[in-house]
Amino acid sequence: MSFSFKLSAVSVVASLACAFVPAAHAATPITVTNKAALDGPIRYTVRVTSKQFGNSQETRTIRSGETDDFTWKTVPPGGPVPATDACPDYASLPVDENGAMIRQTQIRLAPVVASDGTATVQLSFQAQTPHGVKTVTNGGKTLKCPNDVRVSQIVRFTMPVNGTTKTLTLNDGTEVAITAKR
Repeated sequence: MSFSFKLSAVSVVASLACAFVPAAHAATPITVTNKAALDGPIRYTVRVTSKQFGNSQETRTIRSGETDDFTWKTVPPGGPVPATDACPDYASLPVDENGAMIRQTQIRLAPVVASDGTATVQLSFQAQTPHGVKTVTNGGKTLKCPNDVRVSQIVRFTMPVNGTTKTLTLNDGTEVAITAKR
């Protein structure tokens, strides 16, 4: 093979490569919009402010039609209250690693976002906290068990998903502030 043939073969390959490059750039242009899909993820920040159950906050991302459960366990003022598994309803009490009762706040958030960007939300709030001890009799034995206080409430409301905050005051005075943003 001669030197001139090698050069002409290289120039033919280079010419063909250049001919196909514009075809690769002829892709359909991408249109960027500032609107998110209705079923796209939304960041929800839930903040609880309560004298009885403590303060908690968390941010999560969920989609319209999904539910999300927030659970916070905190130490009550005065510390955990000792409990034994012989106490009535012990299995339903929030306890620490030593079996003593602590505070627990639970929120279930269930938003559905409409085409206008308004979320219809169902919020389920449940909380428990110990308030000292009570004397109970179980199986002929006298026990000291946590005197637990429980609150449960379901609230339905609407709110925009543009970053503004919706604040709810529950029956016991607990405030729940929710911010939603696409």
